[in-house]
Amino acid sequence: MSFKSKGELSTKSFVSKKWTFLLCLGCFCAGMLFTNRMGSVPESKGIMRTTAVEAEKLKLISEGCNLKAKEEKHVSKDIIGEVFKTHHAIQTLDKTISNLEMELAAARAAQESLLSGSPLSTDANRADTPRKRRYLMVIGINTAFSSRKRRDSVRATWMPQGEKRKKLEDEKGIIVRFVIGHSATTGGILDRAIEAEDRKHGDFLRLDHVEGYLELSAKTKIYFATAVALWDADFYVKVDDDVHVNIATLGETLVRHRKKPRIYIGCMKSGPVLSQKGVRYHEPEHWKFGEAGNKYFRHATGQLYAISKDLATYISINQHVLHKYANEDVSLGSWFIGLDAEHIDDRRLCCGTPPDCEWKAQAGNICVASFDWSCSGICRSADRIKEVHRRCGEERERERESIEMGAFTIEGKCDYSSPKRKRLSPPTHSFRLEG
Repeated sequence: MSFKSKGELSTKSFVSKKWTFLLCLGCFCAGMLFTNRMGSVPESKGIMRTTAVEAEKLKLISEGCNLKAKEEKHVSKDIIGEVFKTHHAIQTLDKTISNLEMELAAARAAQESLLSGSPLSTDANRADTPRKRRYLMVIGINTAFSSRKRRDSVRATWMPQGEKRKKLEDEKGIIVRFVIGHSATTGGILDRAIEAEDRKHGDFLRLDHVEGYLELSAKTKIYFATAVALWDADFYVKVDDDVHVNIATLGETLVRHRKKPRIYIGCMKSGPVLSQKGVRYHEPEHWKFGEAGNKYFRHATGQLYAISKDLATYISINQHVLHKYANEDVSLGSWFIGLDAEHIDDRRLCCGTPPDCEWKAQAGNICVASFDWSCSGICRSADRIKEVHRRCGEERERERESIEMGAFTIEGKCDYSSPKRKRLSPPTHSFRLEG
């Protein structure tokens, strides 16, 4: 081989290596460029894809939360509804249990009275018949052994007698009785006199109670307990035997409150607490009412007041633990202080004697009860109650209105549009009493 051929071969080999190096470098750079571009695009797409997936997840989570919130809200409404229904059912059950307890207590009181052989047996023997029906009211007239003339004056005026009283009970649902206990010597002359009077008139409610002026609080408590055991009535009324009462007007007044529970109605007052001994209405427990000169809590004056059956039953159930103050009207008011009882102040239950009650009757506002405040009753009631009845009795006023209505009647229909008839209005309750 010649030297020339060897030189050409080495030159070709040198060129080949140089181009090979350049080719490798170019390929490397191209590979790097391609790799960067290919790596960046998938990475951004991956991020975008990841972001979209996460957004979808967040949307689903959000929708799930809203759905869960809606479900929780619906569930909470259901729970509130169930709680309300349960609370209502508990209240109904409590009321039913309370009524059953009251009826049970009343039945026990009647049974104890019968077993003890107390003087109330005259009415207790007839207890089964009255309990079969519901009465509007029971009127208990508080009286004493020495008050025979007062009782006779009441019988001669506002208290119906004989068949009229029976008709009042059967048709109007109104029971009227004189309320009295027994003397310290049971079966003595005083008791025998009352028994003879009861045989003649049949209008007494005898209590298992020893009579005495300082025992009026105890007598009031026993009266309500006995009355609620004997008669199922809406209201129980206590009135003194020296007070004039218009029974029909009293019935109209109470009917307005018939659907209300725990009613305590009367002329509400708040007199001073008298701490000085020897004065009338002295309060031995004056220290319980605070400093000297303080007044009592609001309570109905003792001449006449009425309570609903719920309150009368409450007295019957708790009679052994109810505290008695010196004055019976204060005692009654104290028994209701802690109760959810409605106090109704009606001034028609404490009108004055003529001319006060007469003027009010002429104005169309007939009084329920009339008496003299200065005497805590009608002064000399046995002599004057007939005059009060004549001038303030509802029968006279209703007769006068009937005459006036008749003067303005055309073809048997009353013309209430007449100027002279504007003061009068059609009667709303049928409590007109015969006689």
